[in-house]
Amino acid sequence: MSDLIFIAFPTEEKAVEVRKRLLELQQEYLIELGDAVIAVKEADGNIRLNQLLNLTATGAVSGALWGALVGLIFLNPLLGTAVGAGAGALSGKLTDVGINDEFMKEAAQALQPGTAGLFLLVRKVTGDKVLKEFEGVGGTVVSTSLDEEKETALRQALAGHVAATPVDQTQDTADKPAEGGATS
Repeated sequence: MSDLIFIAFPTEEKAVEVRKRLLELQQEYLIELGDAVIAVKEADGNIRLNQLLNLTATGAVSGALWGALVGLIFLNPLLGTAVGAGAGALSGKLTDVGINDEFMKEAAQALQPGTAGLFLLVRKVTGDKVLKEFEGVGGTVVSTSLDEEKETALRQALAGHVAATPVDQTQDTADKPAEGGATS
């Protein structure tokens, strides 16, 4: 099960820095992210989303390639490329993977103008190691789907305090036997 975390930062640069470090940790297999989106609340109150992946551009490139191949069959690769690029861009624009854009825009309304927030969809994490990397980085936890113990550890790490208990989502608690169960 994935967890959704929304952390506010005083600047967009700080949010970008934290996301970059999280992506590096993902390369080290310490965290697995489903999505990491930066929401910036402009001075005029508008919300701008900085996605990891531009699906419109990706769709246009993919569509252009496939359109050119189909166009070769009908002896008009330029028309096929143009039609494919347009169709790919449209499908990319209409596709939403990861965290729902409307949800993020709505939640980011809580930010102060000129600040940014980082939305994380975390699939797996080696909590103690990741928290140690972000100890004292700053930021305010706006909302999470973490349990209270893990949320407290995250808040403490961001504030620069040593987390009281390590957070490790890689262990499945459903497989552990209940402690102190009823005796017969």
